[in-house]
Order: sequence, then structure tokens, then C-alpha cells
Amino acid sequence: MKPSKDDIVLVGDVGGTNARFALARLEDGRPVLEHHDSFPAEGHPTFLEGVEAYLKGCDTRPTSGVIAVAGPVTDGAIDLTNSPWAVTETELGTLGLTPAKLINDFEAVAWGAPVVPKEYLASLGGPEQGDPHATIAVLGPGTGFGVSALVRDASGREMAMPSEGGHACFAPGDDVEDEILRILRRRYDRVSIERLICGPGLLNMHRALAEIEGRETHIDDPAQITADALADPRSACGHTLARFCAILGAVAGDIALTTGARGGVYVGGGIAPRILDFLKASPFRERFERKGRYQDYMKAIPTQVILHKHSALLGAAQVAFAETSD
Repeated sequence: MKPSKDDIVLVGDVGGTNARFALARLEDGRPVLEHHDSFPAEGHPTFLEGVEAYLKGCDTRPTSGVIAVAGPVTDGAIDLTNSPWAVTETELGTLGLTPAKLINDFEAVAWGAPVVPKEYLASLGGPEQGDPHATIAVLGPGTGFGVSALVRDASGREMAMPSEGGHACFAPGDDVEDEILRILRRRYDRVSIERLICGPGLLNMHRALAEIEGRETHIDDPAQITADALADPRSACGHTLARFCAILGAVAGDIALTTGARGGVYVGGGIAPRILDFLKASPFRERFERKGRYQDYMKAIPTQVILHKHSALLGAAQVAFAETSD
């Protein structure tokens, strides 16, 4: 049974590093979140224990839930890509969540992007608004690299695509990126986008650039690369982060072409908001638009960063109440 418009439901966003939960209800037809909590996933041995720990702190116990997870959901089960956690919808039912639904995390971001308030969006270039009846794409680097799209048809129907697009092959855009790919192939049999455009990928890129430039690096924490780059954009770390942003723009453009995202491209994940000013000044948009004969097509697509910390939770709530009548 689907929740009614008066019900309170559990929504979650569980990634490779952090688990985020909230209670959701409908207010004037839009999801409202309350009782937020976030904690490192490694703080609980199992997925169920993490959910139960959150529920014990709630004054109101929800009877259903939608949880977004970083990885593919197969037959109601998830084995997280970058975490030892695993769970099934049936197991979640033992906590009193009936129904319980698992969805891909960026599928949830795709549902949430259109309901994120405008004050929580930051432009990375392009027009203020795309085609309101066209598909939108969402993507973003964090512990991994997520991709999805909200497909719209002429009648106004919408469907979010679960996707593992972050594991598509990395496509170099110049001679330096050719060398980065060659270096990473010594370590990985296959170099995906996620090997470069995520937290651990930033470290991969920094080490590869150091080898190309013939210098040593002793950095082993992606956060240090980001901090040093923001402090001095002309430093070696600044060059790494600029290359990271350029490749992110190229990948975002490829995804826009692949999905026909003339409604806009939204960049989520944990990294983009933290480097927003750097990202705005980077080659992101130039690489986004640099698509040969399709440059004019790309110029008409807005690109925005989602600054809302809980966009995936908003999307999970959209799914939870999708069949609720007003």
C-alpha cells in the first residue's frame, strides 16, 4: 500500500561514505523534510543497524520508506559499490517499513532536482532555463560518480533512469588526458570516468599529472589537493583541480548529448558545492560546450550546481508520494 498524503515516511540517501536520513511529509503537494540525521556509514556494521539507529531517535515511527543507495538495485537488493553494506527491501520490512523501496542514489537526485528551490542552485553557464518539457540530466562526483536523467515526454509524464553511467569509459580530450589514460591503464585494466572524477579519482589524477610533469608528490588525501588548490589555484594542486573541472565539464556534455538533456544539466554530489567558485572560473563550461558540430546545441543547455544538501532525500520523498492523490 502506498503512503497517503497525511503519512510520514522514512527517506534515506546512503553512499559509500555517509548515510543520511529524514522523515518526509507532504505540504501543499511538495515534500517537506524534517528530523535530519547524517553519520559515517562505517559507524554501523550493517545497513539495517544504521537504519534502526536512526529510527530509534524518531518520535514518530514511519511505516514505509524509500532509501536511495549508491549502486545498482537488482530485484529489490543492493550491494553498495563503494561500501561493504548490503540490504534487501525484504530485510527493511523487518523494521516495520512496509512498503520499503530501494532506488539508485542519482535516480533520487533526478527526481529531486526539479523541486530544489532556486536559491539552492548555482549557475555554471548557459541560459537561465532550458526546455521545460525536455529531459534533464544529473551527475556528480563524491565518493564515486553518479549519473541519471529525468526523462519527460510531450504529455508531461516523467521517469527517472537508474544508471551506472559513472562506470562508462573515460574519453580523453587532449594530449595530456591521453597521457593520464595511459598511466592509469598500468593500474587498471579498464579506466572508467569514476577512476578520475570522484574523490579517489582526484588523487589518481594528481599522481598521474605529477608523473607527466616529472615531479614528486607525497599527497595521499584528496581533501588536501582541494584545500591547496583553493588556497593557490596556480599551484600543482590547483592545476590538478582545474583539470578535474575540465574533464567534469566534458563528461557532463557527453551525458547531455547521450540523454538529450535540453532541459538542463544538474551537478550534484559532495565535491562541486565545496569548490563552487573554483568550478565557475574553471574550463568546465568551455569543455561542456566543446562538442564540434553540436556546439550551438550545447550552448542552449543550462548547467547548474545543486547546493541543497538533501536533494536525494527530496527525490526519495517524491518517489514515496508519487501515487498520492491531493
